[in-house]
Amino acid sequence: MKLGKHQPLYPLIQGGMGVAISGPNLAGHVARSGGVGTIASVGLACNSPHYNGRNYFEANQLAVKEGIEEARKIAGPEGVIAVNCMVALTDYDRHVKSACEGGVDVIISGAGLPLRLPEYAKEFSEVALVPIVSSVKAASLITRRWEKTYGRVPDGFVVETPKYAGGHLGVTKMDQVDDDEFSLEKVVPPLVEFVSKEMGSDIPVIAAGGIWDRKDIDWAFSLGAKGVQMGTRFAATYEGDASDRFKQAFIDAKEEDVVIIQSPAGLPGRALRSPFIDQYIKGNVESKPCIANCLTHCRYKTERETFCIAQALIDAYRGNWEEGLFFCGSNVTRVKGLEHVDDIIKELFPN
Repeated sequence: MKLGKHQPLYPLIQGGMGVAISGPNLAGHVARSGGVGTIASVGLACNSPHYNGRNYFEANQLAVKEGIEEARKIAGPEGVIAVNCMVALTDYDRHVKSACEGGVDVIISGAGLPLRLPEYAKEFSEVALVPIVSSVKAASLITRRWEKTYGRVPDGFVVETPKYAGGHLGVTKMDQVDDDEFSLEKVVPPLVEFVSKEMGSDIPVIAAGGIWDRKDIDWAFSLGAKGVQMGTRFAATYEGDASDRFKQAFIDAKEEDVVIIQSPAGLPGRALRSPFIDQYIKGNVESKPCIANCLTHCRYKTERETFCIAQALIDAYRGNWEEGLFFCGSNVTRVKGLEHVDDIIKELFPN
């Protein structure tokens, strides 16, 4: 699995998980062990000494650069470091530019179509650009727009199925979550064919959503994928950046605790049924004030409905079970205890 000029030892990407769940420590250790370690850029300011409560956007830029530097120290010179930048952010361009200026190897971008991503990374040709898509139609649109406007094509595609993925699920409607049209079986093979015909066989398609063990990886490869992305299992590691209480919530999770909610961003998301989310589902929730104008579409900002998702995710990261939004993938019920990153990767790739 080669992403532009960058080739990790193993065809594995650790998924970007915000806010701060996949920070520099997790990303650095995944990269050191041979995978692609991914920092989620959203909300990093909230744990930064540069943040004074008013300068969120400027502090986040500094936090992204410092996060890459910290991850790089752990990963070593051979490690491949990525940053996940969400299109849905109002300062999306600054996230991309900060990551590039910070020396990142790969930008992975979803939560919308990253149609202008090459523009924001144009001075950094060595940075690989990898969109997250849920359909061949989306991949085709991105490719043709990039070719026409910027003279380049994506360096890979992450295909994320909403059926098992964590957090925001890449679809806009609740009834699409279980729609087989968005399953890896339906999307990966035709996308591999499209990429091979239009872009060349060296561009990898990476399967995401519900990946847990080597059996899942081999299945993804049988569909034509050249790599996989895994999030939930890495969140519950000793090296994960989240609090111990966050990780314990994953360990304790049962099947009935996993729910699909309509998030303040107007998108379906998979999460644990914490006391806060339980009240939200019942239509009775109070929110803390908005941290910043961070999302381009936010019902809390425009209608004062739902809640400030940034605050709720930060509460989860810090281990506030009562008030946090604990995003997770469907495999959260398979977490039985903390693991080390290196042990996971050795189990997945024993040779």
